Amino acid sequence: MRHCFLSTVLLSTALLSQGPHAANQYVELPGSVVIKQQGKIQVLEFFSYGCGHCFDLETTIVPWIEQLPEDVDFNRVPAMFGGIWDAHGQLFLTLQAMDVDYGVHNEVFQAIRNRHRLATPAQMADFLELQGIDKYKFLATYHSFAVQARVMDAKQKIAAYNITGVPAMVVDGKYRFDLSAGGSNGILQLADRLIVRGRTAH
Repeated sequence: MRHCFLSTVLLSTALLSQGPHAANQYVELPGSVVIKQQGKIQVLEFFSYGCGHCFDLETTIVPWIEQLPEDVDFNRVPAMFGGIWDAHGQLFLTLQAMDVDYGVHNEVFQAIRNRHRLATPAQMADFLELQGIDKYKFLATYHSFAVQARVMDAKQKIAAYNITGVPAMVVDGKYRFDLSAGGSNGILQLADRLIVRGRTAH
C-alpha cells in the first residue's frame, strides 16, 4: 500500500541523522531517467493532497519556492498511485491547467485535511464553486484531453523516478530523497545542496 512519509519513529531517526553524511540521504538515479531542461535545474516535488506530511511541509516549502533562483525550474507532481490518489492528482492537474491562484490549491489541501469529501469530479466542482471557480469550466477541464496528457506525464515521472511514497523530491533528474533527509527543514537544505551540485555539473 502506498504511503506518506514518515512514521514518528522514522522521522525521529531521520532528524538524528542530519550532518555530514548527505550522501546517505538521497538515492542517485541512473542516467537513463535524467530529464533536463536546457539551462535549468529541475526540481520536482511529489505530493498528494491527502498526505498529512505533505500538508505539514507546505508551510516550509512555499517560502522556499518563492526564493528559488531563476535557473531553477520547480514543479509539483501529484502522486498517482490509483484510487483516491488519482482523483486528487487529477484535481491538482486540472487546477494547474486552469492556472488558478495558489490560494485555491491551499483551500483544497485544507479541506481534504479536514476530511471534506472530494472524491468525485462533482464533489470537487461543488467545493471549488465556493472558491470562485466556475464549476462547469472545471468539469470540462477535468475531463479534457489536455489534463489526461498531464495525468499520463505524472504517472510516467512516478515510474521513471521510482516514487513509492510522498512527499519526495527529485533534483536535476538525478537525486531522489524524502523526509528521511531530516524532516521539513532537512529535505529543503538537502535540495539546496543538490541544486548547487547540479549547477556546477551543467
